[in-house]
Amino acid sequence: MSTTSAASTTGAYNLTMIADAFLGERLTVWDIVVVVIYFFSVIGVGVWSMYSTNRSTVGGYFLAGRSISWWPIGASLFSSNVGSGHFVGLSGSGAASGIAVGTYEWNAMFIVLLLAWVFLPVYIASGVVTMPEYLKKRFGGQRLQVCIALLYLFIYIFTKIAVDLYAGAIFIHEALKWDLYPSVIGLLVITAFYTIGGGLAAVIYTDTLQTGIMLLGAVVLMIVGFVNVGGYFGLVTEYMKATPTYTLLEHPECGIPLNDSFHVFREVTDEDFPWTGVVLGMPILSIWYWCSDQVIVQRTLAAKNLTHAKGGALLCSYLKILPMFLMVMVGMISRAKFPEQVGCVVPEICQKVCGNPTSCSDIAYPKMVMEFLPIGARGLMMSVILAALMSSLTSIFNSSSTLFTIDLWQRARSKASERELMIVGRVFIIFLVILSVLWIPVIQAQEGGQLFTYIQKVSSYFQPPVAICFLLAVFWRRTNEQGAFWGLFTGIIIGSIKMILDFVYPPPPCGTIDDRPSVVKNVHYLHFAVILALLTAIIIVLVSICSPARPASEYGGLTWWTRHDVKTTALKTEKSALVTQDEICHRYNDFSPQLSVDNEEEFSQHLDDNDLGRPSIIPRFSLPAVSSVTYDGKNVQINEHSRTPTSNEPASESNFELSNKVDIPIWKKVAIFICGLDSSKKSVEVTNENASAIQSLEEDPFWRKVVNYNMIVCVVVAISLWIIFR
Repeated sequence: MSTTSAASTTGAYNLTMIADAFLGERLTVWDIVVVVIYFFSVIGVGVWSMYSTNRSTVGGYFLAGRSISWWPIGASLFSSNVGSGHFVGLSGSGAASGIAVGTYEWNAMFIVLLLAWVFLPVYIASGVVTMPEYLKKRFGGQRLQVCIALLYLFIYIFTKIAVDLYAGAIFIHEALKWDLYPSVIGLLVITAFYTIGGGLAAVIYTDTLQTGIMLLGAVVLMIVGFVNVGGYFGLVTEYMKATPTYTLLEHPECGIPLNDSFHVFREVTDEDFPWTGVVLGMPILSIWYWCSDQVIVQRTLAAKNLTHAKGGALLCSYLKILPMFLMVMVGMISRAKFPEQVGCVVPEICQKVCGNPTSCSDIAYPKMVMEFLPIGARGLMMSVILAALMSSLTSIFNSSSTLFTIDLWQRARSKASERELMIVGRVFIIFLVILSVLWIPVIQAQEGGQLFTYIQKVSSYFQPPVAICFLLAVFWRRTNEQGAFWGLFTGIIIGSIKMILDFVYPPPPCGTIDDRPSVVKNVHYLHFAVILALLTAIIIVLVSICSPARPASEYGGLTWWTRHDVKTTALKTEKSALVTQDEICHRYNDFSPQLSVDNEEEFSQHLDDNDLGRPSIIPRFSLPAVSSVTYDGKNVQINEHSRTPTSNEPASESNFELSNKVDIPIWKKVAIFICGLDSSKKSVEVTNENASAIQSLEEDPFWRKVVNYNMIVCVVVAISLWIIFR
């Protein structure tokens, strides 16, 4: 690959006149005070949620007990999606190529509603905790569940965790001049504290706080930016003139803003966002992210009921209007005000400005913060970036540990105790952190400094086959396990080949000859997503037709067409519910010697294994004669109409008072509290009526109309935005 000489359009440039973009800019003592206040606020909310929620059971830790209202869900959906990678990546892509990158956010306005109104009712009716678990119940077998779980973990590590860590570290490095890796490690300490300890409830409540902080700080910076640039029309004028003084002599077009920078629909041949890719390819990637990604769906599954989940999705959809203005256009303002640094194209200059010879567009947002905001406000914006980073990381950590624990570890150890599952989920988070940190150097070298483009390109390799698999699983009953597996497997292989080619042949810098193979050079990643989705769909349909279908009786609650028919599933019946040992001990306050338990010896050992320092006590409770209790190695299933207290037996509280007499070291009590393994804490009761109501998708008629009308309004607003900025 040959390169052209770099020079100014007016002559040779002088590197001694080029300075670091953040030379002399530091956070002051008052800025750091604001950051410290932020950290204490987050830790306070995290500790409160750890103390006030049940974290000792699978349902409590991974689904927050299905007790979250609509507004924390909406806030958590938004902040889980908008991490530090968005602040740095969206503003960087906006600085480099204009507003078209914001279409990802406005496209999500439609797709998150698709999740709540179409996909989520099926997931709730099926009674699943994870997305791989849904595929297992939908198709049967084990290989799809394992394959999807491993793929999701791969995507999380290489497109989410590492990217967010890198983006946050960029901001900290520019503000404090700390080295990259110490910055990352410092961020992880607090993040891991309440994620490992608090589970999904802690993540959602801290996300709610951090959403408010993000919006407040981002709005302040946006207002300051637009005031300095002269409003929207002033931005249009100044951005189109934001060409750096030093450009490439033989390629003066490098560094000049695109003519269609303020349009979301561009030519089919556009290198960044062709309109065909935006209209056809982008929704495919969004369906995977918003409708089948564990991080997102897990939050909606934690809702009190379907109406609360819809309300949360609506709030998130409205909030997705903002990133175009808060991040993309702020990045464009940064280039308009600092074209020599944010818009640099000469490798030697870029290296000196930001340490990246390819491009410095990713410093657009930090540059705005350090140049335009006064003392104290900089600390607020540092808190904003940290909030975005930590909320995104905690969400991914919790969902990743859920996937590993439920879909992989529990399959390998089918009789693992509740305590073991909780410990394994927390330890796996530590493993994720280590692996993600090791991947950061690879990200630094990718995509010409446009971090958001890197995320979307890697997504296009693997997400389309998964999106098609879930679409057909939900809408086409004839889809079977063989078709889904071979379609998914083939799509992943093709995507892997494309990923390897793109990493071996990275895009050349502007001004150099592009001698990459045609399949790499001429196939845009959004177009590739469409091709890969079509191939996957064809294979799934053909293989499903040529292989036996599942019996019709096995589809209850597992497709859109059978979502109300949950009686055919073995998940729950009208007079039974699955509850864990801890819930049994508190739900039945009276004990009785008459108890019919299958495999009682193993049940007794299970209780002993999960007892943290308490004497061995086997709860005995009275059940009607028609009732029975069965134990499968992990859960106890109780079939009952009512319970009859026994007068000659002591109450459960008196039995459990013995637990307070056991002398446990202080350090062990602290560790047990942080990890949420104290099963002596009374958990929320699980009633047959509540479980049945959730699974039957019941909604209050009035509130169902409210959310439906709001959904129509939201769709109209989204369409209007696309038309205005077309």
